[in-house]
Amino acid sequence: MKIKRTHIPEKILNFRNKRISQENLMEQVQRIFEVESRKDRIILDSLNDDSEVEESNIFDFDLLEGDNIYHLSDIERICIDYRLRFLNSALFKAELPYQAISKIKHLEKNHNTSLKGFKIMAPAKVFKLKNSDDPLLFAPIGNQYYYLIHSWGRDLHPLRKVMMWPFRNLENFIGFVLLISLILTAMVPEGLFSKQQTTSEFFMIYFFMIKWVGGISIFYGVKLGKNFSSSIWRSRFYNA
Repeated sequence: MKIKRTHIPEKILNFRNKRISQENLMEQVQRIFEVESRKDRIILDSLNDDSEVEESNIFDFDLLEGDNIYHLSDIERICIDYRLRFLNSALFKAELPYQAISKIKHLEKNHNTSLKGFKIMAPAKVFKLKNSDDPLLFAPIGNQYYYLIHSWGRDLHPLRKVMMWPFRNLENFIGFVLLISLILTAMVPEGLFSKQQTTSEFFMIYFFMIKWVGGISIFYGVKLGKNFSSSIWRSRFYNA
């Protein structure tokens, strides 16, 4: 039986709808446009070469589609769950599909504006290699809201969320190490160290399993410079 792949636009829409209704979301966005129309755009100057300037675009509110508007918190949750990055489109090394370019031109024509500050949500590897695992192209609206322009490529594997669960944060990682250690301890043949294994011997083996699994995991993480998804989802460094 073929397993259905995970479609990220559906996941982020479902999560957003649980957090806030579309009517309330559109009201918040409308208030943002009212505020933005009465003041100049706020530009954050970079303090060093690695910092970015946050920009916002001016859209025609009546032409916006509610299903394509997401707050940064919605994006952050999906990035952490599926270990994705949300970075400047300038860092995206793969070639943008022509359909994405066409949608940008269509939006610019309808909203009578020139879009800028594009962001892309995708696995870290597509910011270095010419791959395409369901990238999503966003344009900033302002006040940490982003408008989804286009998604392309293959959908993510349905088990990616489960496989990336241990890497979300430190708590998940510790729980994963404890669980794997417990499974490995249970697999040790009874009588390997003594004729009849006692409870104290089981926990002693479990303790050494934790040290072994944890040590290998820490060595792997430090050697490759890895970090947890909650810390790297907006990182520009490939080995973060």
